[in-house]
Amino acid sequence: MNVTSDIVQKLWNLCHALRDDGITYLQYVTELTYLLFLKMAQETGTDGKLPSGYRWVDLEAHQGLDQLKFYRELLLKLGSDSSPEVQAIFANAQTSLKTPVILNKLVNSIDALDWYSAKEEGLGDLYEGLLEKNASEKKSGAGQYFTPRPLIDCMVSLMKPQPGELIQDPAAGTGGFLIAADRYIKQRTDDLFDLSESEQSFQRYQAFNGMELVQDAHRLLLMNMMLHGIEGAVSLGDTLSNEGKELPKTHLILTNPPFGTKKGGGKPTRDDFTYTTSNKQLGFLQHIYKGLLPGGRAAVVVPDNVLFEDGQGRQIRQDLMDKCNLHTVLRLPTGIFYAQGVKTNVMFITRGMTEKANTKGVWYYDLRTNMPSFGKRILLTHDHFQDFEKCYGDDPHGSSPRQDLGENGRFRFFSRDEILKRGDNLDISWLRDENLESGDNLPEPEDIAAEIMTRLQAALDEMGELVELLAED
Repeated sequence: MNVTSDIVQKLWNLCHALRDDGITYLQYVTELTYLLFLKMAQETGTDGKLPSGYRWVDLEAHQGLDQLKFYRELLLKLGSDSSPEVQAIFANAQTSLKTPVILNKLVNSIDALDWYSAKEEGLGDLYEGLLEKNASEKKSGAGQYFTPRPLIDCMVSLMKPQPGELIQDPAAGTGGFLIAADRYIKQRTDDLFDLSESEQSFQRYQAFNGMELVQDAHRLLLMNMMLHGIEGAVSLGDTLSNEGKELPKTHLILTNPPFGTKKGGGKPTRDDFTYTTSNKQLGFLQHIYKGLLPGGRAAVVVPDNVLFEDGQGRQIRQDLMDKCNLHTVLRLPTGIFYAQGVKTNVMFITRGMTEKANTKGVWYYDLRTNMPSFGKRILLTHDHFQDFEKCYGDDPHGSSPRQDLGENGRFRFFSRDEILKRGDNLDISWLRDENLESGDNLPEPEDIAAEIMTRLQAALDEMGELVELLAED
């Protein structure tokens, strides 16, 4: 175990002491963000950004109930009277800690970590490891903010982000896609030293942008980006409202939008959307293809219902295939996200130079049929994506020569005419499920229930849209 993994495990073990104090996993990681920010500022010599008297050394100087009272005062101070980047991390910050002994244990344990070695390996990797640990713990409920690293790395390596490009995640979560894109560029530019001074400045301050709706996720995102040397404009807000219109047109979008419908059944309030729907992923899909510059590209995770939902869903898919080249769909295995039974795909698209007939056909790679259900017992790794990456080819726009592997292969091509005959239903499968035929590895009851709920929600959305149309008439 390397030093970073060892520190992540030690920090995670501390959460067991907090559970007796009624602290949830996500509250714990948020609490750690506050404390780690103070300690890391001291270790990196950047605590001059913090108001005098409200730094790690000042927190250590207090004891007992006085320490807990000072900690609450410190959070309020940093959230209202400090530099803009610090204020954003501590915005509306409140401690979940109720007893002084728990705070003292956290402060002493953090202080005792091997910070010299941690700095050598990278504080950003340490913090990202903590976020990954939180997401893998199902009880934390944080999986909704975290896309598995092997999937992120696959999507980034195929999209090939380049220096000088604007890169966006409109549902940024804790920043996994943006961090991975930054890492990809740095690995190929000698940590940006191959670039000019102005190009380095662009990468740090302008290259990355996006939006995140949930404040606790947003503060984790800001901390994650800061520790990786990125200070892009990733704001707190709702991409599906008119706030999303403020995001710039961009060269590359990498994202995993939240699943489900808007709270209360409400629809996006964006006045530039052609199609209104309560399905959040369909709203994000419109944002994505409208937000790409001509020739821009995107890789986006979507649940199955985006591929088959009728009504507005069908119209949005038609509009997407007109304005963009939807060249590839990767059908993902089950069990890789926190919710049981959620079936997902990655859509790879390139914005056309014109507004019509950009999709001539779609390549599908089926990584779901006759694959295990991933989870803690069977871990998803980058090796599982190697054959798909080979089939995809070297061109990020998906135009490399490809070979249709036929009815028995995982990689197949379907022409635009074939898709049109299916009513523009993109939910295509062709492999026979050997597990179902043999009776082995039958779907779990919760997976079946999730599939039923997905189909039912799609039907309800269509009914709601029909009722609205009839009311208008």
